[in-house]
Amino acid sequence: MPIPARCETARPYTGSCARRGLIPVNDELAALRHEFPGFRIWKEVIRGRTRYVARSTWLGNSPHTVVTRDLGELRATLGQEPAHRAPTPPFDVRAPNIARVYNYWLGGKDHYAADRKAGGSVLDDFPEIALAARANREFVARAVRHVASQGISQFIDAGTGLPLPASPAVHEAAQQIAPATRVAYVDNDPLVLAHARALLANGPGVTVVEGDLSDPQAILGSPALRRIIALHQPVCVLLTCVLHFLTAADADAAVAAFTTAIADGSYLIVSTGTSTGTDPALIERLRSAYAGTTVVTARSEHEIAAWLTGLDLVPPGLVDVRAWRAGWQQHKLTPPTARIIGAVGRKPATRT
Repeated sequence: MPIPARCETARPYTGSCARRGLIPVNDELAALRHEFPGFRIWKEVIRGRTRYVARSTWLGNSPHTVVTRDLGELRATLGQEPAHRAPTPPFDVRAPNIARVYNYWLGGKDHYAADRKAGGSVLDDFPEIALAARANREFVARAVRHVASQGISQFIDAGTGLPLPASPAVHEAAQQIAPATRVAYVDNDPLVLAHARALLANGPGVTVVEGDLSDPQAILGSPALRRIIALHQPVCVLLTCVLHFLTAADADAAVAAFTTAIADGSYLIVSTGTSTGTDPALIERLRSAYAGTTVVTARSEHEIAAWLTGLDLVPPGLVDVRAWRAGWQQHKLTPPTARIIGAVGRKPATRT
């Protein structure tokens, strides 16, 4: 009797096939299980889509869960040497987390009591922070679509954050313009990584890289990133609403590393909070909310503009994210107390 296709799912499948004792084991899956005994590894076929899942048998292992359409990528992710992996912060629901608080401000569902307490303490006196967060997401989608329309078909989203059902992810925005676009999502937050890896089941051209922006060279050299991103060809790097959570030195080093590594004709999309025009009391409230979990670095607009030195800025240049190609040019913006500015820059050909 032929075995139904769904019975190809390997251990720990517990469906009707398993109850009949029909659990054929793919040779490559068997080899992976032997190579990585600390993981349960299996294949799933859901609504005609195939994906492979590896889940650690130890809660503290990193990565804990990997979901991918590609067995080669699964092996590469599990096989990264610990020295090459980013330091993953512990998963702790008792302390506020920058990705989860941001998700809370955006109206998402991936947050806990500590995140709502910290985020709510800011919203109580500065409700416009939520509007600024939404404006940033809209800026990212517009910027990605613009860059994709310029013929760029590979993107690195460094510090990706948590996805939102009502807000297109980078690969969704880009693939609306160029269906063959490839995207590498980079983060070191366990919850972000788990959500980002789940995106791999939705279509080709997406990978997840465990990396920390304080070590940009490790990100750029990651085998997982190099599998789908060709750095010798034009690429777009996104550093959006993440650099203000680094020290000034780390932020400067991250921007410099990426702009140096990418090929001529590549793009950089940047957005960040700025001390220029932002209420100083808001900056202090943010520092208080995130105390003990991350830094909040306030940079002037002039300091942020220095990151873009040598790049050709797409008009209107470095502006409030609400004003970047959103039809706001014809209207006077109300001066915000929570200011996020952004820009899109293109790396020109090397001048001789």
